[in-house]
Amino acid sequence: MNRIKTLFSTALLIVGGMCLHAAEVDTVAVASTAMNKTIKTVIITPDDYPNRDSLPVVYLLHGYSGNYADWVNNAPDIKEMADRYGLIIVCPDGGFGSWYWDSPMDGNFCYETFVATELVTWVDAQYKTIPNRNGRAITGLSMGGHGALYLAIRHLDVYGAAGSTAGGVDIRPFPLNWDMAKRLGTYAEYPERWEDHTVINLLHRLTPNALALVIDCGTSDFFYGVNEQLHRKLLDRNIPHTYITGPGAHNWDYWRQSIPYQLLYFNDFFRKG
Repeated sequence: MNRIKTLFSTALLIVGGMCLHAAEVDTVAVASTAMNKTIKTVIITPDDYPNRDSLPVVYLLHGYSGNYADWVNNAPDIKEMADRYGLIIVCPDGGFGSWYWDSPMDGNFCYETFVATELVTWVDAQYKTIPNRNGRAITGLSMGGHGALYLAIRHLDVYGAAGSTAGGVDIRPFPLNWDMAKRLGTYAEYPERWEDHTVINLLHRLTPNALALVIDCGTSDFFYGVNEQLHRKLLDRNIPHTYITGPGAHNWDYWRQSIPYQLLYFNDFFRKG
């Protein structure tokens, strides 16, 4: 608990003391061979990028019905945080409702392959990154929180740290929602797919300290219950993680409040690495 209080206090001091910098925001089109199309992606580089040899990268995923511009438009302070911590922030378009899976139903939705393989390869080739798991983190909100944990757990060789804010970390209680049945088939017809594609069922892939984890959710969020369950299962498996809850619902007021703590956590991970 003391560590969480310190994390909150430090984040508030840093955000409160930020001055305006000149992070550069670019929108690029990244080719996906798996889906035979280009995908728009926002890339934020810090003001001192030209003078740096290499920088860590945070992949930041949007939620259901969102797009690549959601984070920079709705939480513009991430630009100042890129400057403060010396981070590259990458916000890919994850489709209206991909859930960041490779859909067994629709070959136009291969977003696991895109984000975890094609995009990472492209970013490392185009930017001055730290091209290994010690220099990569991934997080996101809602569908993107699910996606970040799903991808990180399934690709431990790619990401060293992962987070989620208000993530749909167990999809099974919501079989009729948010296009998930379009991506997996219905729960009634394909229950094994739903079991295999939900984050809470992937914890057997983790060993203690295999992945640095930070998870948060507002107590009035409809995903609060599944996040509580994930937290307890991580404790049962002795998987270290930072878990934060506080007043808040499933909206940008909470997500804007959450992202400074997540980026502070990742900065600490990168510094230790």
